[in-house]
Amino acid sequence: QSIITQVGRTGTLTPVAMVTPVRVGGVLVQRATLHNQSEIDRKDIRVGDWVLIRRAGDVIPEVVQVIIELRTGNEVKFILPEQCPECGGEVQRDEGEIALRCINAECPAKVIEGLRHFVSKDAMNIDGLGARIIAQLVEQGLIRKPSDLYGLTPESFEKLEGFAEKSTKNTIDAIAASRTVELSRLVYALGIRHVGQQTAKLLAQHFGSLQALRSAS
Repeated sequence: QSIITQVGRTGTLTPVAMVTPVRVGGVLVQRATLHNQSEIDRKDIRVGDWVLIRRAGDVIPEVVQVIIELRTGNEVKFILPEQCPECGGEVQRDEGEIALRCINAECPAKVIEGLRHFVSKDAMNIDGLGARIIAQLVEQGLIRKPSDLYGLTPESFEKLEGFAEKSTKNTIDAIAASRTVELSRLVYALGIRHVGQQTAKLLAQHFGSLQALRSAS
């Protein structure tokens, strides 16, 4: 039906197909990843196409191929924008990479996605801070970077939609509890490009402390 562009925590622009809702593997699917511009061009995917989709790894829906024989001639080709759709900032493609990336450090999409990653279960594991709450905190100007989370007070949540006194206390307690975590979790939570969970564990084992890691070349 349409193709939108999502911006991830590292600034990567990812095209996503918005499709007529359909059940795939027991799950109702309304969007499917198109990965990048090269994949769109290789598969010749256009807005208005009938497509075959599957859940890659039984999790992420993706477009496998276009059903060419159902084309009407009204389909429209898609090209990723030359500016970030979230902040209007410059995008660039690094040498040796396929993906386009927003390079604006203050891009709101990067800020929100980076914070979502920081609080996620495999990272700092801070319960109560879902995507909607993080977006509200950013919009209110209460947080911009991970360290800002540790300055939040019960009053910070008073104006947020759907936050009761009990959930506020639970969230504040969860933030406080995350002050003491394994080094590997913190390294992973920082969202450094190319540093996944396993690499974070290797770095933590090798350097032993955050100070040693920060001092490394």
